[in-house]
Amino acid sequence: MVNRPLSETRILIVGLGLIGGSLAAALRAVGFRGTILSCDPDATEITRGIEMGLIDGGDTQLAPLVEGASMIVLAVPVLAMQSVMTELAGVLDRAASNVVITDVGSTKAAIRDCAVAVFGGLPANLVLGHPIAGSEKSGVATANPRLYAHHKVILTPDADTDPAALARVRALWEACDAEVLEMDVARHDQVLARTSHLPHLLAFSLVDTLARQDQRLDIFRYAAGGFRDFTRIAGSDPVMWRDIFIANRDAVLASLDDFEAGVARLRRAIEAGDGDAMLATFDRASHARHYFDSLLNQTSYQAEYQMQQHGKLRYRVGPGGGVTGRIRVPGDKSISHRSIMLGALAEGVTEVKGFLEGEDSLATLQAFREMGVAIEGPHQGRVTVHGVGMHGLKAPSGPLYVGNAGTAMRLFSGLLAGQAFDTELTGDASLTKRPMGRVADPLRAMGAEIDTAEGGRPPLKIKGGRKLTGLDYDMPMASAQVKSCLLLAGLYAEGQTRVREPAPTRDHTERMLQGFGYEVHREGDTCWLKGGGTLTAGPIDVPSDISSATFFLVAAAITPGSDLLLEHVGINPTRIGVINILKLMGADLRLENAHEVGGEPVADLHIRYAPLHGIDIPLAQVPLAIDEFPALFIAAANAEGITRLRGAEELRIKESDRLQAMANGLATLGVEHVLLEDGIDIVGGGRLEGHNYSGGRIDSLGDHRIAMSFAIAGLRAAEEIVIDDCANVATSFPGFTELARQVGLNLEEEAGSGEDA
Repeated sequence: MVNRPLSETRILIVGLGLIGGSLAAALRAVGFRGTILSCDPDATEITRGIEMGLIDGGDTQLAPLVEGASMIVLAVPVLAMQSVMTELAGVLDRAASNVVITDVGSTKAAIRDCAVAVFGGLPANLVLGHPIAGSEKSGVATANPRLYAHHKVILTPDADTDPAALARVRALWEACDAEVLEMDVARHDQVLARTSHLPHLLAFSLVDTLARQDQRLDIFRYAAGGFRDFTRIAGSDPVMWRDIFIANRDAVLASLDDFEAGVARLRRAIEAGDGDAMLATFDRASHARHYFDSLLNQTSYQAEYQMQQHGKLRYRVGPGGGVTGRIRVPGDKSISHRSIMLGALAEGVTEVKGFLEGEDSLATLQAFREMGVAIEGPHQGRVTVHGVGMHGLKAPSGPLYVGNAGTAMRLFSGLLAGQAFDTELTGDASLTKRPMGRVADPLRAMGAEIDTAEGGRPPLKIKGGRKLTGLDYDMPMASAQVKSCLLLAGLYAEGQTRVREPAPTRDHTERMLQGFGYEVHREGDTCWLKGGGTLTAGPIDVPSDISSATFFLVAAAITPGSDLLLEHVGINPTRIGVINILKLMGADLRLENAHEVGGEPVADLHIRYAPLHGIDIPLAQVPLAIDEFPALFIAAANAEGITRLRGAEELRIKESDRLQAMANGLATLGVEHVLLEDGIDIVGGGRLEGHNYSGGRIDSLGDHRIAMSFAIAGLRAAEEIVIDDCANVATSFPGFTELARQVGLNLEEEAGSGEDA
């Protein structure tokens, strides 16, 4: 983040408590050279602030301090704001002054209303703000120069707020190393009522309730750490919090109503001995806490689900290395998604083994928890889903966030089109760029009502309670996600839903529906089912993901001396394009221990190094390997001769334009190629005395498959390869770095901003 320069010359802080004192301390710590003054009704606090070196001077009266101030920060209790603003209005010549006014109050509507009452309107030079930081301590003596570091400050500008004033307030907080966000006033008060005000209210109430009981000494004497952690905030300033609850009354009461309703549900479950209901609540809460905490703190996602931070994780790949050993890659993402979806809609309990614990699959888990499904796990790949039946899902309290999972969003759209309640599907910045019209349009033809953003992109808003009618649909392009979406909608439609595909696509949905006892028919290029049936729970053993296995198959195929066994890999006939293509290129690849698990074929893949040669990739294999092509491009760069791909325009609308991204990376490495609209020609073969290309710096564009493909390219590079923006590898392949090192790659992770360190 590039901070704006702080140009203020004279800052006046009104209220020298913890918040105001810490602001002064932070400014001093970063070398602010201007004057800092403070107004506080307690002369002792002023004296202490001067002695601590935080302020240059101050007064108990406001009027003597205003003249010459370039910025005034109101750090007084919320209920004191009107009197302070009234006094300020009497001494401040707004027409002739360049002064900017801001505040730190934790409720914004009340303070905005004070300003309107005092000034006759919201002044353009007033920027309301709220630093999300604090302590149960108070007074300038507790000032902390790092109080705001890496904390959020929310600014709530009005439509008429002066942009220059907004920029100056933003610069103030950025100088304190805070992260500055913007939000409208009403939204701010609603969010803070739930995340800050309600927890404080509950802590005050719990401690007060227990402190008035006869056994209070024993209660507090034997209280464990959890009690102390939760009730610590009950030691906060009572006057300040009384003011906050009065000022933000409506939002606090609304959040309290929601909380009381939740407690009432738990009480009823405990009274009835309803273990499933209790488990649903506890598991939903536990995993929501871990899931959203990981999203907010990992580098691939940012608060409010709106902005992806790029480049916070970098791969550094040393040239050379080997590929040997025996490994098992994570479970198949496509099957993991579907196991949760169908398990949730089934009657009974579904036990899942081998579940992929990546961010995409966890997003699907969390979405069903938010729709009332009790789910245990994941624990070492094991998940237990307590099905609620075809019509047992409940309306979520807000949008369902699916992160970077295009599969989840497209499949969810079909499933949710048949529900009685409204839903909204949203995702991260990458997913919001991906087309959803390909599922929205045929769903509308079935009777669904779906709104999309411009260009048919997420978020998707799906109206519930719509009558769906079966559809006979010829897909314009081969897509397992579109086919699966329509089949899931067909479960809720009257009559038959038939989908015809122009080329074979993965058939996990059809296989798993049959595994759950739902009749699905297939003849040639068409599959169909009839709506109105039921699903019956059963065990699922998720095979290892062949897409994840591909990176190691290619790594072994291009590296002399390699000998690698990949265990329990799914070899569904609609997914084995990568195996067929590598064999056509001359790879020494054998399938061992082939068998079936839950209707899905699996085998151990044994691959040894053998020289590869370029081929014209058969058109029939393209849809069977669409996700594996980034890695196959690396195989082509190491093959003798030219490898030609056509009919792969689908690659341009994945997490990135994968044709362009891979072409850019190959160019960086010095690999000769010709990029086409629907494919690419790659000229392989040795060039650099035992190496097939040089090194360089690659931008993965936040696409996990691009990042992992260029990681394995390092095996045959003459120099180091540095790959930026690799955080999203966790979406499909948690533990990739560790497995890569285990088999012999020289791969390191490091933090980075996408710029040279």
